[in-house]
Amino acid sequence: MKQMLAEVGEGCYVEPPFHANWGGAHVHFGNFVYANFSLTVVDDTHIYVGDRTMFGPHVILAAGTHPTDPSLREQGYQVNHPIRIGSNCWIGAGAIILAGVTIGDNTVIGAGSVVTKDIPANVVAVGNPCRIIKNL
Repeated sequence: MKQMLAEVGEGCYVEPPFHANWGGAHVHFGNFVYANFSLTVVDDTHIYVGDRTMFGPHVILAAGTHPTDPSLREQGYQVNHPIRIGSNCWIGAGAIILAGVTIGDNTVIGAGSVVTKDIPANVVAVGNPCRIIKNL
């Protein structure tokens, strides 16, 4: 992992398979990050993950996106916005985190959630679109 990822802390573990369109070159893991199988990172720009964060199976971190304007898509435009996930988070199975999203420390994202906007620290958030249901 130290050869693949931009940064990897101590004690990190990723269950294979791991999918990344830049091979993880823009992925920054803190210490003791755990990713269950089939983590997919669209790492066209940087993705930052804090210490002791866990990912369930089939999570997608998509830092790249495309414009809504069809004429720009015809020209092959792409837009990239960093993703930031705090420390001690739990991202449930099948969750999708979209470009530009920041998730605060200690937050839980429920399985199958689609995170389109920032989620603060110390909450449980679920759904599509993801919304806060509980403060921790």
